[in-house]
Amino acid sequence: MQQVDQATEDRVIQMAWEDRTTFDAIHRQFGLDESAVRRLMRRAMKASSFKMWRARVTGRKTKHQALRGADVLRFKSSDQKNRDF
Repeated sequence: MQQVDQATEDRVIQMAWEDRTTFDAIHRQFGLDESAVRRLMRRAMKASSFKMWRARVTGRKTKHQALRGADVLRFKSSDQKNRDF
């Protein structure tokens, strides 16, 4: 897995918990695909927190750009870098 510094890891975790931030946005910004994000989350969080997160994001359309409907406009957290994704 790609090594990331603590600040980047913290930001990826924050973005992964956000309902409307897609895995695609995380991949574009940090180069981590969904499986890498899952590995990071598993390593960085307590087992119970990881299980709660996985249950929350599994099947959630808003976490996958391709599954979003056309009515869902782009979401950008106020903490996200000011880039056009």
